[in-house]
Amino acid sequence: MTRIRDVVQQALVTGYLSVEAENQLRRLLTTRYDWEDFSAFVVLQEAAMNDRVKQESRARCGIK
Repeated sequence: MTRIRDVVQQALVTGYLSVEAENQLRRLLTTRYDWEDFSAFVVLQEAAMNDRVKQESRARCGIK
């Protein structure tokens, strides 16, 4: 089973978060997850806010 930290790691490595990965994160966040997954998600949020990770969904609707 994929973990939140796996999806986050892929986004951090590529600098890109696809719509599919966003949806996967939404599903994973509705299940039980541990502290490492939570921490990874926070790191992803910070990376997105600081433009180190681009979100496909935002690019599609013209949001920076």
